[in-house]
Amino acid sequence: MTAPNKIAHIGIAVKSLEATLPFYSVQLGLKLLGTEEVPSEQVKVAFLEIGESRIELLEPLSPESAIAKFIEKRGEGIHHIALDVEDVQARLDRLKENGVPLIHEQPKEGAHDAMIAFLHPKAANGVLYELCQYPPQGKTHVD
Repeated sequence: MTAPNKIAHIGIAVKSLEATLPFYSVQLGLKLLGTEEVPSEQVKVAFLEIGESRIELLEPLSPESAIAKFIEKRGEGIHHIALDVEDVQARLDRLKENGVPLIHEQPKEGAHDAMIAFLHPKAANGVLYELCQYPPQGKTHVD
């Protein structure tokens, strides 16, 4: 299996996009590409451009969301690293065959019409990885 194409984004859990965005856009000078609600994850996300990758800020929309629980337990900060892959289901199948612990065995819909799945942090020494497969026109994955 080939290596992932690139780091698609780094996900950062925040309590409030409104309060956090000025640091990224004004102080760091990153371009805000847009915001979107992702019902499957109960979050509102903002994507900021940095080279060919993105920073994804994640604000919980519900106290039951994984991001809300993460913030409650660990505080705001880096949540995950997302990898751009060609065939997320084939990759999940291969990882499962190799005994890699997964959070999702089947991909689900994420932001920007991507199919996503998370690997369990136990697989990578405590780092949560997300696999993202974007639609063919979505290689840049943000308009």
